[in-house]
Amino acid sequence: MSFSKASVRDAEVAGRRVLVRVDFNVPLDGGRVADDTRIRAALPTIELLRERGAALVLVSHLGRPKGKPDPALSMRPVGERLAELLGAEVQQAPTVIGGDVETMAGGLGPGDVLLLENVRFEPGEAENDPKLAGALAELADLYVNDAFGAAHRAHASTEGVAHFLQGYAGLLLEREVTVLTRVVESPARPLVVVLGGAKVSDKVRVIERFLEIANRVLIGGAMCFSFFRAQGIGTGNSLVEEEGVKLAAEALERAEKSSCELMLPVDLVLGESFDAATERREIDDVEVPDGWMGLDVGAKTARAYAEAIGAAGTVLWNGPMGAFELEPFATGTRAVAEAVAATPGTTVVGGGDSVAALQQFGLAEKVDWLSTGGGASLELLEGKKLPGVEALLDA
Repeated sequence: MSFSKASVRDAEVAGRRVLVRVDFNVPLDGGRVADDTRIRAALPTIELLRERGAALVLVSHLGRPKGKPDPALSMRPVGERLAELLGAEVQQAPTVIGGDVETMAGGLGPGDVLLLENVRFEPGEAENDPKLAGALAELADLYVNDAFGAAHRAHASTEGVAHFLQGYAGLLLEREVTVLTRVVESPARPLVVVLGGAKVSDKVRVIERFLEIANRVLIGGAMCFSFFRAQGIGTGNSLVEEEGVKLAAEALERAEKSSCELMLPVDLVLGESFDAATERREIDDVEVPDGWMGLDVGAKTARAYAEAIGAAGTVLWNGPMGAFELEPFATGTRAVAEAVAATPGTTVVGGGDSVAALQQFGLAEKVDWLSTGGGASLELLEGKKLPGVEALLDA
């Protein structure tokens, strides 16, 4: 399975201006970048283009400013952090498009970097307005999309602009698509998929897809309570997604007919409230009494899951096993994280919470691939086409 789109590696960029869509949607804290993971992820593409003599115009969104300027969501702190990481000046444009920006872009020389203001300050971005896409295209000679995390959205800067300029895949986008597609199309077996988080509705299509192609699907996190409710098991005060119950029932039915083993927790750790200081109680089954809520998988489940992961040829993990941000309820997620980090098979981790858990436990370096895209990863794994990828030139 080779990547089917044209790569930035094959683009003639020397002496040309390149518009690069990056995913710099990073958390800010007091006007500073709190976590620069996504900025670092874009560095290989940025460095490659600079080394090859391109001038760069970078464009990204940050947060949800609702199509109008919001000073709290300016790209300025992001540009400052990028300049530190590059050890080079990063010019900050005052707006996304317009005369001033065109002048700044026109003055760029080889290796120079200009960062546009938050593209979601423009109402035309989310509407994929061809006027905005055309104005962005005016700033450069060709286009590179390296924003995998936004590739599932057909926006002006992710899809529209590729109708005006020749579009290439950045190194990160190329690697993300290649790795995730391989998990679905040609994984080393057994393929073990670990899915957690709160909502079945977010992951139901991924569950359905992997019941057809995986050897085992392991379910954790609050979404297991939709499965228990579907089986008539009491869930107490646990977080249950009501619309997830019917979806879980359908998934259970599908699992019956499939050769894939669907594993659910067999024991739980309970608390009286969602709070690190709450009373903690371990139970040997999954029937949650009234007044209690399930906040983590139990020790037997953690052992069984770790064993399944350890025997895998390929592991895909998306979503925590419990409320890992509360220390007394982090054990199940830690057990899964340690098993994923230790397995000799190929390990792919997606979803912000799973990545955050690996970082919290100091295991992020021990995984083969940490995906930067939440929704984009899930849609690709479901088998959907991503508009931001489809719009690029074919290889």
